[in-house]
Amino acid sequence: MSRPKCPVCGISVEPSKTPSMPFCSERCRLIDLKRWLGEEYSVPDRLADPDEDEEMPEPPAEDE
Repeated sequence: MSRPKCPVCGISVEPSKTPSMPFCSERCRLIDLKRWLGEEYSVPDRLADPDEDEEMPEPPAEDE
């Protein structure tokens, strides 16, 4: 069975001996955190529909 690789540098990681799993080191863990905080990574909140307007729809008028 092959060992997992660090997502930052690609070095093979021994899960039972690496406290900063899935990273090979604290350094790679902090590099990844910096990328998230610097918005180099992102997670979409929903799938974009090209036919959908970006603006919120107007609420229906209240009947008096």
